[in-house]
Amino acid sequence: MVSIGGVPIPGPLALAPMAGVADAAFRAVCREQGAAYTVSEMVSAKALLYQDAKARKLLERAPGDRPMAVQLFGSEPETLAEAAKKARDLSGCELIDLNMGCPVGKVVRNGEGSALLRDLPLAGKILETVVRAVDVPVTVKIRKGWDGGNVVAPALARIAQEAGAAAVCVHGRTRAQMYAGRADWDIIREVKAAVRIPVMANGDVFEPEDVPRILRYTGADLVMIGRGAMGNPWLFSRGLAALEGKDVPPMPGARERADMAEKQFRLALEFKGEKIACLEARKHVCWYLRGIPYATWAKERINRAETTADVEKVLELIRTEL
Repeated sequence: MVSIGGVPIPGPLALAPMAGVADAAFRAVCREQGAAYTVSEMVSAKALLYQDAKARKLLERAPGDRPMAVQLFGSEPETLAEAAKKARDLSGCELIDLNMGCPVGKVVRNGEGSALLRDLPLAGKILETVVRAVDVPVTVKIRKGWDGGNVVAPALARIAQEAGAAAVCVHGRTRAQMYAGRADWDIIREVKAAVRIPVMANGDVFEPEDVPRILRYTGADLVMIGRGAMGNPWLFSRGLAALEGKDVPPMPGARERADMAEKQFRLALEFKGEKIACLEARKHVCWYLRGIPYATWAKERINRAETTADVEKVLELIRTEL
């Protein structure tokens, strides 16, 4: 069992902090399928300190969602430190994660996320300040580098370790790549060789067999699964089967997918209310239907859903018709 700063992680698979995806409801269904560690959607440090209601909502968690990290992004050390303390107080999270990898333009333009890959002294200062401010382990999520000519992951991982970070997660792409091309697992292996703290491997884990492959290839301590889990929380249970050398169960059919989508939707109703839960069900249900033959009509119907009854009707049609 891996321990991150004294916090035991009871399994090798983690859910990545995907904005607009990894909310309390989705984390709960991924937990059910074998995610041993989860990270919240990324939260703006400034928004949290300014009492932004949306930022505070991102800190909500379902019962049993532990160990969990709250991921913060920003570029000002003291602001991040204060936000980390607030996030800890409000959520009771077991860890704080710092985002130094988000490639989105509006984040980067503010000197946040991947922009910190071009300012390693500031990245180190942020880590030192946040580590001193909170009583829980601090981790950091990084990328390979800014672009192919600026690969900094091993150097930044060493800086993080010296600053007191308890673990580092490496996405094997540069900021310039965004989410295109192949993830570079070699750079994850280099980071693992460069530091003593636990390393999480992230990037291109879409099939159950990718779980043992990335662990063997990189030597990483944990696998962090992101886009592969969207509409597919079974990637955790199936990935664990592959890792343990067991027969990998087939992907569930339409009925089981509808059941899981409904479970996630019901949880979202509790946390977000009907209007937002129904709007977000549109994308989630479409993800659950990927690969199901003749599902186009169901996707068209869910994209018009506005009420709980609308969503439930589509899910029941999926069970009976698909």
